[in-house]
Amino acid sequence: MASTDSAGTAGRRARVLIVDDHPIVTQGLAQLIGREPDLEVCACAADAVSALGAIDALKPDVAIVDLSLGGTSGLGLLKDCKVRHPDLPILVLSMHDESLYAERALRAGAKGYVMKKEPPERVLAALRRVLGGAICLSDDMTSRLLHGCFDAGPAALGSPMDLLSDRELEVLELIGRGVGTQQIAGTLHLSPKTVETHRAHIKGKLQLKSGTELLLHAMKWVQNEGSR
Repeated sequence: MASTDSAGTAGRRARVLIVDDHPIVTQGLAQLIGREPDLEVCACAADAVSALGAIDALKPDVAIVDLSLGGTSGLGLLKDCKVRHPDLPILVLSMHDESLYAERALRAGAKGYVMKKEPPERVLAALRRVLGGAICLSDDMTSRLLHGCFDAGPAALGSPMDLLSDRELEVLELIGRGVGTQQIAGTLHLSPKTVETHRAHIKGKLQLKSGTELLLHAMKWVQNEGSR
């Protein structure tokens, strides 16, 4: 579908892999990127397994990755890519609030984070920045991370949600989408007992007293994330 010349060849477009499970988003990104003289889409994937397969086979120059793939988080995909393809620059393009997810995404292996509400030119600029080896975040997020380098302890955290681990965030999102314990276990390849342990830790960290409070909190959080 695209040239197999090595990255950096004069006149060659940088090859972009799009990973998103919403066809309308994928098509829009593909059209946006296809109009650029220095970029081209080499493949699209809707889940982590397909994405890893495409990276192995096509060796893209850069990837755009959503954090919600098939109802679960793309943080696991970022971590797998960091191990298997440490030199692949990845730009996260997500509806999720960067104040909660950007730092997690960088730790997992991403080089940049842009929210889907940003204008197309911002997405293209971020894509070129990470392709060029730079870290790309909003000014507000960059300032927050810099302040975090000099702060310590719980006071440095922005909200109780920051206390949750990446896995606990995955579980919380699935709970908020109405997914039961058995299905969560299957989706995340965990035992039901482990899922229940995560549920207990989430309740403790968010100071929720019951499973009902946890469900209501999770549903409200997912709804708020989707409306951003």
